[in-house]
Parts: sequence; C-alpha cells; structure tokens
Amino acid sequence: MKKKIAILGSTGSIGKTLIEIIKKDKKNFEVILLTAHKSYKEILKQAKILQVKNLIITDKKSYLNLSKNKLGKIKIYNNYDSFNKIFKKKIDYVMSSISGINGLVPTLKIIKFTKKIAIANKEAIICGWHLIKKDLKRFNTSFIPVDSEHFSIFYSLQGNKISNVNKIYLTASGGPLINTPRNKFKDIKISEAINHPNWKMGKKISVDSATMMNKVFEIIEAKKIFNIKYEALDILVHPSSYVHAIIKFNDGMVKIIAHDTNMRIPIFNSLYVNQNKKIKTDKLNLKKLNLLNLKKVDLNKFPSIKIIKKLKNKESSLETVIVLANDILVNHFLLKKIYFTDITKFLQKLISMKKFKNYSNNKLDNINSIVLLNNQIRTTINKMIT
Repeated sequence: MKKKIAILGSTGSIGKTLIEIIKKDKKNFEVILLTAHKSYKEILKQAKILQVKNLIITDKKSYLNLSKNKLGKIKIYNNYDSFNKIFKKKIDYVMSSISGINGLVPTLKIIKFTKKIAIANKEAIICGWHLIKKDLKRFNTSFIPVDSEHFSIFYSLQGNKISNVNKIYLTASGGPLINTPRNKFKDIKISEAINHPNWKMGKKISVDSATMMNKVFEIIEAKKIFNIKYEALDILVHPSSYVHAIIKFNDGMVKIIAHDTNMRIPIFNSLYVNQNKKIKTDKLNLKKLNLLNLKKVDLNKFPSIKIIKKLKNKESSLETVIVLANDILVNHFLLKKIYFTDITKFLQKLISMKKFKNYSNNKLDNINSIVLLNNQIRTTINKMIT
C-alpha cells in the first residue's frame, strides 16, 4: 500500500529535495497535498509530475493566477482551514518546511491529520514547541527533526536516554563570512550574505547563517526538543560542515556524527526512518576527517552568539521574541532598509527593552498571543529604523 504524504512548503529547498527523493520511488508514495505561498507555477508543475490532487496557495493573487490554469482534477485552496476538507483520515507523513514564523500555524493545524511529522522549521519549534508537543501527545503523532544537527542528535540518541548525556556540541560552518574581517561587515551586500560556501539554502536562513543567528536558534531548538539544559549545549566552528554534532556521554564515550554536506540525507532518513533504505552518498571523506579544524566561536566577530547567555532553562517566551524580531530584521536587510550589522545590533537593543525583557518570565499559551507579540515587535522595529 502506498504511503500517503503531504508537503508544507513544497517549492522551498527542503520541499524540492523531498520531491526529488519521492520521484525516484513513486510506486511507494501518494502525495495528497502540496502547499506554497506565491510560487503557483512551480507547485502546479510539481502537482502534475506527482499527480497531486490538492494544492494550497496562501497568497491571494497567486491563488487567482493558479485558478486560471487548466487544473483537471486538481483542487486548489487558499488557506490551511482546508485541511478539514482534504484529509478524511490520518495520512502517514508530513514534511513541514514553510520558512519563518508563518510555518507555525499550518504545523499545528496538520498534526492531528498525520501519523508522523518531520519539521524543518526553526521558528515553529522555538515559538511553539510547547503547543506542538502538546498536540503530538494528544493526537499520538510522532516527530522527527530535520535540521542536520538535530537529526544527527535524534539519530544518535535512539536507544539512549538524554539523562546519559554530558554535553552536546552543535557544529557551525561559520557561514559565508567566516573569512571576512569584522570591520567589513557593515558593507556586506545581500549577494555576499546569502552566498553560503557549503549549503544551498533560501535567502532568509542563509542570512541567519551569515550572522550565526541560525546557531542561536539551533541551541534553543536542541534545548526544547531534547529537554536538555543550555549549560549542556555548545557550538564549535567547523568550516567543512562534515561533522554535524558531537555527543559526550556521562560514561566518557563520545559520538561524532558526520555525513555529506547535503540536506538530502536527513530528509531521506526522516521519510524512511528505521527502514534500512539505501541512499547514494559519497565515500567516507578521510581528508575532511583528518582536518576537522574544530574551534570556539569568535564572539567579537559574531556577537549574536552572546544572546544565548541571556536565556533561562525554564520555559519562557523570550526565545519567541528573539525569533520574531530576527525574522523582521532579516527581511528589512533583504529589502535594503538596514545594514547587515544592524540585524544583530537592533536585535540586542530590542531584547534589552523592559517590555520585551519581561517575556523571560512568562510563556505565551496560544497562537493569537504570538501574533499580537509579532505585531508589537514589528511596530517597535519600524520605529527603530526610521
């Protein structure tokens, strides 16, 4: 019997990679739903290749443009409330890969319709993990993290308890600016900030890699997903991106998890978890293993990492403030409204303000509260930059 799956954010880099994997094994999968925001031409092309009968396009103009095409048996929708019409019973697998905070609502809405959900959205996990975790339990849905670092940890901890872990090190390539002097950062162009030496990613996450905010987010994710204290988490710069995580156990043993610099590996394994399915990969890279070149982060060059020290182990919404603010600031940079260095500068300024600093002592319990907070942060940032 074919496994029924859905892809939220099918036109992004994660979604496209998953589709390439499915295309090579079409006999075993039936794609029930694809979603996108604006890329209606791309999603229609995907739907025809995989014979998908349901599409969601959230941008109204793109939805109208899509509706003008010859759709045949394809049904199109404009919002995520349509899940109730599309899914008559639980499907087998969902990939949630919508970029940014916009991915949280559809992730929460689809959990009850799937047996397993793979989440590749940092913002959804950071801002809504307490809500996601609650629904995973409520609807008996299993979860797999897709970020290469978190998948590596997840993979390595199978059959082990988190209480046996002494320390987890996440690796960071250092991004496109690892060899750029700090005094040149202010004049960094968008093309330079998104030109990652190792990974092919979307613009937003590429900028996060350039500021190293992506590592701040990954530390927060790891803390939430694996229920581990911030003190037991650290970052090591590793320019070749061959090692993705290092786990030191209480008994003195150390696991180093390495794989090709290719998101296809964690995506493939999230789809075929525990099925012993073979994937074509490069041979073991002895040159990279012999030159791991692991080192501590230069905090003067990448001051965003200092934000981790402001975080508390207890559940709070300060992490949500950080994610929402960064999302808005990166967008301003991509629109050429602020300098590259302004992203971290304004972010640190904002989380030092009393009205946002206080979120370290409370927790937002619903989506509406997060939306209101996002609007408040957006207003504050707009005042900052004008």
